Amino acid sequence: MDERANGFVASFQAFLDEVVFAQRAAHGDEPRLVAVLTEHLGADPRRLPVVTEEIPAHLFVDLDVALAEVQERSAEHRLLGIGGGEQRRHNSLSEILEHSERHGNFPVGAVDYRGIPTGPDTVRQVISFGMRLFTVEGAPVAVLQRTAERRFGMPHAQMEVLTAADGVAARLIAEVRELMLLRSVLRGQVLSLGGSDYEPGVGDIVFHRRPALTADQIVLPPGVLDRVVRHVAGVAHHRDRLRAAGQHLKRGLLLYGPPGTGKTHTVRYLLGALPELTVILLAGPSVAFVGDAAQMARALQPALVVLEDCDLVAESRDHHTGAQPLLFVVLEALDGLADDADVAFLLTTNRVDMLEPALAQRPGRVDLAVEVPLPDAEARRRLIALYARRLPFGEAALDRAADRSAGITASFAKELVRRAVLMAAEAGHEPSDADLDHALDEMLAEGESITRSLLGAQPGMVRP
Repeated sequence: MDERANGFVASFQAFLDEVVFAQRAAHGDEPRLVAVLTEHLGADPRRLPVVTEEIPAHLFVDLDVALAEVQERSAEHRLLGIGGGEQRRHNSLSEILEHSERHGNFPVGAVDYRGIPTGPDTVRQVISFGMRLFTVEGAPVAVLQRTAERRFGMPHAQMEVLTAADGVAARLIAEVRELMLLRSVLRGQVLSLGGSDYEPGVGDIVFHRRPALTADQIVLPPGVLDRVVRHVAGVAHHRDRLRAAGQHLKRGLLLYGPPGTGKTHTVRYLLGALPELTVILLAGPSVAFVGDAAQMARALQPALVVLEDCDLVAESRDHHTGAQPLLFVVLEALDGLADDADVAFLLTTNRVDMLEPALAQRPGRVDLAVEVPLPDAEARRRLIALYARRLPFGEAALDRAADRSAGITASFAKELVRRAVLMAAEAGHEPSDADLDHALDEMLAEGESITRSLLGAQPGMVRP
């Protein structure tokens, strides 16, 4: 078609849209969005500026909580849905208002909700797409609240504010931001960060239950657990006195030792013993979000960031031919925190000798390194007794197992007791001392060397 024909088709389409919209309005099929907002705001919303604030997707629940609190303070308030299907997600509020009035594409409809976890066992029904109508400082305000839609190229959540009063939108956004910090559902939680399938950055947040471990379930050399707790919790408990004395609060703790000796078990104990701390767990691919974790920890302090197996991302550059971006991110996260930030970084490693000296030794990055060694004879006896605490093994059998198992780890001791119980079950009787001896004979046999290695036992120390 030529230019004149194209112009005719476009004009005719606009005419048909106007006819359809006029018929809908005449028969009162659906309320008009612009009319409803005009009545509330006291002005044509299409003539008002829209102030848009982007919110990270993983903080959307906090936005919903904050806006709900602000809205409830208003004597008169209501929720308003917008129809129009998925097309709404591709349009800004200004575009929705314009298309709604010209073509009737976005009538008043139902509010969209979505369930988002707020803890290990709790879910909040948040407004995923809908408008809040209320007043702030006596001025009518309309806020369109929408979740991120990564599949549509919208990685951030948004609040879009309409009001005829000067300065109210900016002050509302500032208040909402403050409330998001104060009322954050992340505060005091144990959580880990996940990625997004659509773009770089933090995607989902996974909440974890706090472990329930007691100090007698942690088998470490005398004084080790006390030092770890003092460094992590002691600073938090005495933050005011430390600040008054001009001392810094941010701190780094490194737990190092062979695999299977109890580093992760010690971390689990800390998580349960310190319920006032917000804990962010980073392991595997989520280590890439250490920068985001540091920002969250600073906002939610007192907080603890746990970086497990840090040797996988922070090995000495002497052992590699290329640069390690994650190493620099870790260092920047540690250095970027203000001295008065009540944030602790707890790192674990099986290979302290491979760590970058700047991470492991320089003050201000890691200021306490604690070894979690292979258990000695007394510790081995305590470990085996701990895992066998509900079983009828005699004292002599426990002593024999401890004496014969030099070089083993806590993981080995746990598997030893399980194997003894399994042997007894297959034989059709209750576990006995003979089963414990037999299980140890099997695990110390020549053919079990790979199994021992997988359980952290040290070659050359375990005697078959």
